[in-house]
Amino acid sequence: MTATLDAPEQTLLDPPRIVDGLSAEAYHADKTSISSSGLRALLAPGCPAQFAYDREHPQAPKKEFNLGHAAHKFVLGEGPELAVIDFPDWKKKDAQNLRDDAYAEGKVPLLTKDHDMVQAMAEAIRQHPVAGPLFTPGSGLAEQSLYWTDPQTGVSCRARPDWLKQYPDLTLCVDYKTAAKADPESVSKAIADRGYHQQDAFYLDGIQAVLGKPARFLFVFQSKTAPYLITVRELSDADRAIGRAKNARALRTYAECTKSGIWPDWTGPTDSIPYISLPAWAAQREADEYLNV
Repeated sequence: MTATLDAPEQTLLDPPRIVDGLSAEAYHADKTSISSSGLRALLAPGCPAQFAYDREHPQAPKKEFNLGHAAHKFVLGEGPELAVIDFPDWKKKDAQNLRDDAYAEGKVPLLTKDHDMVQAMAEAIRQHPVAGPLFTPGSGLAEQSLYWTDPQTGVSCRARPDWLKQYPDLTLCVDYKTAAKADPESVSKAIADRGYHQQDAFYLDGIQAVLGKPARFLFVFQSKTAPYLITVRELSDADRAIGRAKNARALRTYAECTKSGIWPDWTGPTDSIPYISLPAWAAQREADEYLNV
């Protein structure tokens, strides 16, 4: 499958900048630039065709994201307005109607128990010896929209860091994520599975381009299960280099697709049917068991 779309208008000559007062909705709806999540969607297991379709057909809000959005608001002091729905669950029609009304008004609906939970999560952040000082109110700026042009491809890029703390010679970028599990092993797996090493490199490159000084990127993962434990980590240089290389490939792909208007699937144009193999670990295990006897 190959999708063909009109190439989006590019603002290639725009200088690096911070766009003040840009809403999250307007930021995410921007089709003239590429974000970190967009770059990640272009690479396997995603593909340009799926990225192009999803950009033209944005999904409705997902309930599983509501807790994360609400936690961000309590921790960062910025975010969508919350609507507390005083029901124990979403089973009753009245609760569902209130939830749908909240969505229609651009609010995040939360059951009372979930509202209490995200308040407890924010309190756990404030009490944490490392995360607490990072998010001290007034010590940083939340959700600034950064725009710059990638020098290698001429692609317009954008990033919206959760929290920026400015120092004379350094910018600290703190990324807050809620998760089912926040132990170090689960955090490491999430970074690999969701391409957060790409996000790390992309944000650091954007901050350098826009603010003109080096930055550090810190992950703050918090469990959504009491007592809402927290893991704060900084990615290794080697893993960041991998993320940066993946971003470079995705930027080239985006530039090529934008220029041609053609957004291929995983296979791309071919006159033959490619072979497919078992995953290396499965092939080795089964070869040892069934062939090497």
